Amino acid sequence: MSKRIAILTSGGDAPGMNACIRAVIIACQKAGHELYGYLHGYNGLVNQEYISLSFDTTHNLIQQGGTILHSARCKTFETDDGAQKSAENLSKLAIDTLIVIGGDGSFRGLKHLSTFWSGQTIGIPGTIDNDINGTDATIGYYTAIDTAMSSIDKVRDTADAFERVFLVEVMGRHAGFLALNAALSSAADYVLLPELFEGCEQELDNIICQIKAQRALKGTVSFIVVVAENVWPGGLSALSTALNAKGIDDVRPVTLGHVQRGGSPVSEDRLLATHLGAYAVSLVGSENTNIMVGEVNKLPVVVPLDTCWQNKPLNSAQVDIIRSLMNARYD
Repeated sequence: MSKRIAILTSGGDAPGMNACIRAVIIACQKAGHELYGYLHGYNGLVNQEYISLSFDTTHNLIQQGGTILHSARCKTFETDDGAQKSAENLSKLAIDTLIVIGGDGSFRGLKHLSTFWSGQTIGIPGTIDNDINGTDATIGYYTAIDTAMSSIDKVRDTADAFERVFLVEVMGRHAGFLALNAALSSAADYVLLPELFEGCEQELDNIICQIKAQRALKGTVSFIVVVAENVWPGGLSALSTALNAKGIDDVRPVTLGHVQRGGSPVSEDRLLATHLGAYAVSLVGSENTNIMVGEVNKLPVVVPLDTCWQNKPLNSAQVDIIRSLMNARYD
């Protein structure tokens, strides 16, 4: 049976969101559903700002970064009045199913909306942080790892030239997935993760121990510390100052910032986005609501929406690797 579906992207953009939108468009067309795209995240719901989406929108879309629907934060939507108005707007457009691509904040918003709207709600995980419980990876995560790795490789070149210590901050908000994998793939010398942080004094001691041990073996060489954002109190500047105070000179901080959220998605993100977009549409009209679609062991899964923002642990095997190859003390 033909349905009316709406889709929006919310929160931080992630490479592969457009690939997911493309998959949803094509799957809806094949199934005979009408599809509308709300613009600027939940702001589009509040302001009834939308466009019709069809095949002609999908040309060259899979490789584009960002999101053609744009994204934003929306304080108004967080209120009961804002959610009620959004629900009324969905009803006016006769929407049966709302699909939201975003992170945990977006999913909390979707859960909030369901209090005021009886239609079907489906979340698709799209965030470079990979901090969504119930799925192995989130759309944009693989591309962000690749971008961070490439940037750290370039930092290593200049670090080697001057035999300096470089501190490289990567995104992740309060999760260490991106920092962990960026550090492993770039062969960084040390990584600071929120999940494994041992306190400033202990971590400082560990870093200095590593630097001195490496230089005792190899002479004065470069040293790369990958730092997940929000881990070190005061940020990279404070960490740099703390190292200077301990006799480690020539320290340079580098914050990669929003460059990690841009760029054309790598193949893994294109595939994940396509799989999840098509799977979400296959559930339209079913009894599944207030859910997220994810992927575990390369197979699609359905996850209750209110479990998605629960704590997601790091990969224990990867943690063992960093402890043996990177963060192990020499003394």
